[in-house]
Amino acid sequence: MEPRAKSSVLLIYTGGTIGMKPDPETGVLAPFDFSTIYDEFPYLGKLDVELEVINLTPIDSSNVTPELWCELARLIRDNYDAYDGFVVLHGTDTMSYSASALSFMLVNLAKPVIFTGSQIPIGVLRTDGRENLITAIEIAAAHDAEGPLVPEVSLYFQNRLFRANRTVKQSAEEFAAFRSYNYPALAEVGVNITFHRDYIHRPAHADAELRVAAALDDRVLVIRLFPGLREQVLRAMLSIEGLRAVVLETYGAGNAPTAPEFIRAVREAVARGLLVMNVTQCSGGRVAMELYETGRQLQEAGVICGHDITTEAAVAKLMYVLGQNLPAERTQRLLRHALRGEFTDAGIA
Repeated sequence: MEPRAKSSVLLIYTGGTIGMKPDPETGVLAPFDFSTIYDEFPYLGKLDVELEVINLTPIDSSNVTPELWCELARLIRDNYDAYDGFVVLHGTDTMSYSASALSFMLVNLAKPVIFTGSQIPIGVLRTDGRENLITAIEIAAAHDAEGPLVPEVSLYFQNRLFRANRTVKQSAEEFAAFRSYNYPALAEVGVNITFHRDYIHRPAHADAELRVAAALDDRVLVIRLFPGLREQVLRAMLSIEGLRAVVLETYGAGNAPTAPEFIRAVREAVARGLLVMNVTQCSGGRVAMELYETGRQLQEAGVICGHDITTEAAVAKLMYVLGQNLPAERTQRLLRHALRGEFTDAGIA
């Protein structure tokens, strides 16, 4: 029997803390050239993986825009047939937004795309980036007789692999910077890597051609409710010229003020064609607008239930769906149903 060929992984570096190392002369942190990764980290050669690197112009993740998402999606599409998996190195601040966006944009994905990064630069002795990088590569390369073990967009950080569009950054200081409050981990890493196969999405047609949905509409706004939000302020935000959709971060199980002026402002905005999606401010739990009068009034006004979707995934999904310029009824249908496992509805994982 001939030995199995090594898995091949493409590493795409976009910037972020993981790519920084101290300058040997000044001590100032500067971007690391990942094309020399084997020279810097020779132990990577012990992985049974053929690794290649693409260095994008490094940017702080606070400056990420949908244009970067399109560039990443096209890079993956253009290199899709040449590699078994992909690892994207990204700054942590907006990683959940970018990873969520790619989960929608990569249509018919049947290979791993894993986002990771670090809280401490990879060139610092105590970095968490080294383990995050090595394990992300190992998971991207992992496959069995049926194909890749994790054929979806995911996010790996501090011993856990999550579905990307279920994640939020929950700490600016802890190594376990990300959580998936409403969906279990896809894999947990200790002495061994334990894959939770029942939670991993499997493509319906693994041989379908990968397609990139690069038309994104960024005319989306997030409004977080708070006690004392004035009607004129709410109306001003809902009346922004060109605005097409709002992620409304409500209280608890999707509750909002029942003051007539508040409900009237929302109802009028929806009547004008504005899409409003109800997302809870809570880290865990779900929107259930039928539970309380405060939620039912939003439901009657035409607000879309976000179930247990994250704000990050809601923003990305709205940009993706609006970018398709579909008829209103079709747009509503896509927003009310889970497309990539981004929320849990009756019978939808």
